[in-house]
Amino acid sequence: MAIATRSLRSGTSHVALPTVTAGRFLSAIVFAAAWTIDGSANAQVYPLRPITWLVGYSVGGPSDTIARILAERMKVSLGQPIVIENVNGAAGSIAVGRAARAAPDGYTIALGDGSTFVSNAAMYKLPYDVVDDFEPISMLPYAPQIIVAKSTVPAKNLSELLAWIKTSHSNVSYGTSGVGSPSYVSAMLLQNMTGTKFQLVSYRGAGQIMTDIISGHIDLSIAAPTVVLEQWRAGKVRAFAVTGKARISAAPDIPTVDEAGLPGFYTSLWWGLWVPRGAPDYVIAKLNAAVVESLADPLVQERFAEQGLDMPTREQQRPEALRAFQKAEIEKWWPIIKAASTKTQ
Repeated sequence: MAIATRSLRSGTSHVALPTVTAGRFLSAIVFAAAWTIDGSANAQVYPLRPITWLVGYSVGGPSDTIARILAERMKVSLGQPIVIENVNGAAGSIAVGRAARAAPDGYTIALGDGSTFVSNAAMYKLPYDVVDDFEPISMLPYAPQIIVAKSTVPAKNLSELLAWIKTSHSNVSYGTSGVGSPSYVSAMLLQNMTGTKFQLVSYRGAGQIMTDIISGHIDLSIAAPTVVLEQWRAGKVRAFAVTGKARISAAPDIPTVDEAGLPGFYTSLWWGLWVPRGAPDYVIAKLNAAVVESLADPLVQERFAEQGLDMPTREQQRPEALRAFQKAEIEKWWPIIKAASTKTQ
């Protein structure tokens, strides 16, 4: 395209400048204004319709509980309902895979954990990348797990429980939420650290595991406080130890693994929110602000505390902090998980 020029003389120099007509100048202004208005307008009106949260576990499990507590408060900040969809299967990887394929418009969000966004990638050949195919929104509450067994198990403490497992050989049954789930990884580590062996029974979620422990259909598991504490308080199950360095405030009578005779057996649970890669910055910022506001709500904090969950700090709630934490967890756990998988095969 030919560009007309005019001359500008200053001494002996000659510079050719493009001729800008009034029409082209006005068009450029309109284009720039439209781009700016479109971006700011989208940021102001998002979301325009309900948001879908994909949870990779069944109703009643810890992920589902966290999602429903948080979604109830976040809909106030966002002005739109949040629809929880429980998509079970493959330790949550089916739900995350669906999120990875979704449009990056902020209307499909994955609520993930250390299983779906760390350990699954060490155990499965996934059709998505747990880091590169997602944008982090915020870290959510976290907690240690609890070693729990049926109320009729012949053990009064953790040492006696481990001794009973050893003498019972492979007759002891242990419930997991599927290969790669926190309960599964914890089982592998427990067997390797203690030299015990037990049968792994897969379930769709922690809620179903707890139901079968209460009924006596299986013997034990390692699960989140969200599914253990209510049943433990009611005397329906026995809680032997917290898999962290400190007791939890919601159940101060349950000793830590260090105190109970299994030092260093630390297996924590954590959760976060992600959107598909390519989501606009204004979507991430809007969602992050809604999470931050919700986690600062005293009622929300109280409800999470009742579940034995700890709140992330304000610094940990930044998207960048969740990204850094996830990568650190991958570096820490992938070698352990792969080594444990090899030993138990």
